[in-house]
Amino acid sequence: MNCNDFVELVTDFIEDALSEEDERRFIEHLAECSGCERYLDQFRQTIATTGELTPDSISPDARQHLLTAFRDWQRQ
Repeated sequence: MNCNDFVELVTDFIEDALSEEDERRFIEHLAECSGCERYLDQFRQTIATTGELTPDSISPDARQHLLTAFRDWQRQ
């Protein structure tokens, strides 16, 4: 497994939705790649942090800034 494959499977790994074979390959890659280990840690931290946010906890200015940023974002 390479890093691109790893990134594609992170959500399924966290949700315990990988096949046994994919999970084995994912964990093997994780054991050998410190960059992907950091990525997984950051992903988990993001989930933990955003799980604590509520719509009322975001200021109107911050909400508008985020909406504008994503509205103008283009996929490449």
